[in-house]
This record gives sequence, C-alpha cells and structure tokens, in this order.
Amino acid sequence: MEENKHVTIYDIAERLNLATSTISRALKDHHTISDKTIRKVKKTAEEMGFVPNTLAAGLRGNKTKTIGVLIPTVTQPFLSSLISGIEITAQKSDYTVIIMQSHDSYFEEVNMAKSLYSNRVSGVICSLAMETRDTSHFQQFTNNNIPLVFVDRVPKDYHTFRVVIDNYSAGYKATKHLIEQGCIRIAHLTAGSEFGNLYNERKRGYIEALKDHNLPIDEELIINLKSVTYEEGVRASNQLFDLDPIPDGLFAPGDIIAVSAVQTAKKRGIKVPDEIAIIGFNNDPISQIIDPNISTITHPAEKMGKAAAEIIIKNLKSQKSDDAKEITFLNTEVLARESSDKNKSLETATKS
Repeated sequence: MEENKHVTIYDIAERLNLATSTISRALKDHHTISDKTIRKVKKTAEEMGFVPNTLAAGLRGNKTKTIGVLIPTVTQPFLSSLISGIEITAQKSDYTVIIMQSHDSYFEEVNMAKSLYSNRVSGVICSLAMETRDTSHFQQFTNNNIPLVFVDRVPKDYHTFRVVIDNYSAGYKATKHLIEQGCIRIAHLTAGSEFGNLYNERKRGYIEALKDHNLPIDEELIINLKSVTYEEGVRASNQLFDLDPIPDGLFAPGDIIAVSAVQTAKKRGIKVPDEIAIIGFNNDPISQIIDPNISTITHPAEKMGKAAAEIIIKNLKSQKSDDAKEITFLNTEVLARESSDKNKSLETATKS
C-alpha cells in the first residue's frame, strides 16, 4: 500500500530557510533558541500538519505491524469482548495492539487519535465517544492510507469500513418481546438523537414495534441519557417512576441501565416484572447475577472485533485498498429472563 509523504523537520526547515538542528531544538523549546523563533517554527509546523514521530527515525515509512484501538472504556464487558476478538485475530498475523480510552470525551478522543497517528500505527479500530459529533480528527488516517474501521458506535457520514449489528432489528425485537408479555405502556431510554446510528436505530426499532402493534408513542416515556452509566440509569428510572401511571415495560440501551432500573424499582417498592417488565442490551455478565435476572439482547462483540481486525490486516496485505463497506451482524436475539417474564411470574403467583 503506497503511503502519502509525512511532513518532516526537513520540510519545515526548507520552508523557513533554517537549519534542521534549529527546527528540532525549537520544537523542543530549547533554551538556545529565541522565543520568537520557537513561536514561528511551531506555527509553521502546525500549518504544515507536522506530527512528531515518537518511534525511532529508522522506522519512518516502515510498517509497524501495530493496530491502534480507540474505545470509550475497557471496563464495559461488551468492549472487553470486542478487544479480545481484535487481539485474537491480530496475534495470528503477528500484529500487536495498542489500546486507548476516550472515556466518552471528544477532547480525549482527538488527543488519542493524534497519539496513535504519531506512533505510526498500521491501522485503527474505533468505537466513538459519546460526545463525538465532529469526526474530522480521523481524516489524518484516511489521508495517509491508514486503514480505519469504526465498530458499534459509528458516525453517520464517514466513508470508511464499519462493523455493526442491525440495531433497528434488535430494538424492534426487544420492544416486541415486552409487548408479548402484555405491556402496553412501554418506556425507552436512549443516548440522544444526535449521536451516530447505534441508539437512533434502536429507538427507531422501538417506535416501529409500537406502531405495528397499535400502541401509542408517548414522548414522556422516551428519556435521553447523558451517558450510559448506572447513575444516569437511576436518574432516568426515577423520572419514569414519578409518572402516574408508571410504565409497565422498559427497554434499556444497556444491561447496566437495566440493572439500575431494577434496583431503583426495588427501592421504591415497585415489583419487577409484575408492575414493570424490563429488558436490557448486550448480555453482560451482570445481567445474570442480579435478582431478578435481566432479560437482554445478545451482542456478538468478539466476532465484531475479529471482523474489524481482519479488515485492517487484509487491507495492509493488499496492494490496493478495498472500497469501504459495512459488515452487519444479524444474529442478535432476545434472551428472556426473570425481569421481563410476566407470564411466568403470574404462574408462580397463582400456584402460591
């Protein structure tokens, strides 16, 4: 794969008609260089798109056989499984993996992207931060023919590889499951209509399922989360439980939110699933530990990680870049457990 030329200190020296040693010292704020020259050099370097190479000079232009992974956090079980899939595939082809966390911060994501580029990674796999709206910081990879794959949280308009699940179908399945349990006033927690495709598509599936079963769409039952965290889940759950009447069903965007809803309901004396049936998303380990067990939607994280790494490695081995395409995993399914099984709960109550 032919790479575009990176800007070097020689290019800056030529532009300013200065010695390369002066450029090098100025970029390091060396005491022998005047403040005026330092400012001029740094300004020119920024304008020319210069990025300091943190690797040895001898590696310039060579493939590092390193895949950079930029994700919101390693603590979420889904993302941990995603990383596992990436590493399994990377190791088979003798690639190493660098993992960086944005902590759902746009500012951190921009800095981490710059760091990965500076380290001359061979390819990048990214799941976007919750705050990210502008994805121009990824252009540095695209411009230099560095394969870029977005996974799960993907931008709406960026022409590159994407690995996702059918979030619309998954959202529809989750809502339909609650309807089949007899729920008619179903709430949904979402991460906001502006963000990417992931939560938008799950919300669209929720709405279409209600429409197809002639159930009303009540805006007060749809709450935007600032982040997919336990604390936000508690806040949103209390907002729903303050309603009169409360919803009889809840589709949460992640299992940690479903757990927060179950525990908040318990504290308020609301019975799950008798008074409100709850379903989460991802099939995280916590969904089977809490009482009652959380119904959820499966999410093939490891397979998605493997697919993303395979795209990177295939493109690095190929002489020409494939046209960017989307790989969609369709095999999500409902795992019905105690938190939504109203029929089983009714049978138990009848027998007792």
